Amino acid sequence: MQQVNVKFNNVNQIRQFVDIIEKIDLTFDLGEGHRTVDAKSILGVMALDLTRPVCLRYDSDDEGIKEKLAPFIY
Repeated sequence: MQQVNVKFNNVNQIRQFVDIIEKIDLTFDLGEGHRTVDAKSILGVMALDLTRPVCLRYDSDDEGIKEKLAPFIY
């Protein structure tokens, strides 16, 4: 299980983030504590408190994923 913190500055960044991970055949969970959403759901992501970084969790050791997500990693 990999885990990174991500932060978004605007709605366009959220849209770009969801577009990137939709193309990856893995399950991504985004959130903190008991509030976790499917990171491939733009509505789910926007429902979170995005004023601070949130934790992205996924099950892969592929370093290419972190490279694709680099603009959002906090």
